[in-house]
Amino acid sequence: MAGSANAGSANAGAPSSAGSGNGGSAGSAGGAAGAPAFGGAAGATAGAPSHAGSGGTATGGGGASAGTGAGGKASGGSSGFDPCPATGDCKVLPLGDSITFGTPSNNGGYRVELFSKAVGDNLHLTFVGSQSNGPAMVAGKAFPKGNEGYPGITTANLDSQHVKGTALKDMPNIILLHIGTNNVSQGSAASDLEKIVDDLVTAAPNSLLAVASIIPLPSSSAAVDKYNAGIPALVEKKASAGKHVIFVDQFKDFPTSELTDGVHPNDSKGYPRMGDKWYAAIKPYLH
Repeated sequence: MAGSANAGSANAGAPSSAGSGNGGSAGSAGGAAGAPAFGGAAGATAGAPSHAGSGGTATGGGGASAGTGAGGKASGGSSGFDPCPATGDCKVLPLGDSITFGTPSNNGGYRVELFSKAVGDNLHLTFVGSQSNGPAMVAGKAFPKGNEGYPGITTANLDSQHVKGTALKDMPNIILLHIGTNNVSQGSAASDLEKIVDDLVTAAPNSLLAVASIIPLPSSSAAVDKYNAGIPALVEKKASAGKHVIFVDQFKDFPTSELTDGVHPNDSKGYPRMGDKWYAAIKPYLH
């Protein structure tokens, strides 16, 4: 099993029965994680992606509207921001901890549903990263197994060891960031999230960075609420400064019953739910 956890910390690097209580964080994170995010420098409210479903709200950098009309497809909205190539696959980097890696089954996690939805809509993406897992085939296509999910990692270590290391070696067009579960389970501060965001947009200024609120962690529900509450404002600040950053609400409406061990999503419902939300957020940018 990748990573490690102990009964006291419910570390997101591995299954932990300690977090399997039925408490949960049923509400939105302090009211903020479920709130609409905002546009970039122009201050426009981002439109919801056409495939929103239960997906998260988005903040378009540089005044971009992240939404599209019904059934439509946009390249970053009114600003014309278009991170993906006109032809070929859009390189998507899943970045985070064991929830990005796909623990405990290590069979592709949310990336399976995300890829399947893109294939079904004839949109082209591939996953990049130095880590690898997942099925051989998804939706009749060879599944790209790359990711940068590191079981047990915290925000500070993700930044120092990987964001500043080899995580961006393939220079992705879109980055999916879900990080902080190990911070809240250990009771440590998560101020490093802003530093990760700053380092990512500096190193990859032409990429779209999608920053997620973290999914529920029943053993540390109050800490999750506090952590998630600050993310929309952080994303708004960066977008208002012209950075290509959007917010994806992975916390909202995520039932704790879809956690396999009180920490990680299960493969039947939890990870597909995450994949749907990621897809809703980035679909307008895909070709």
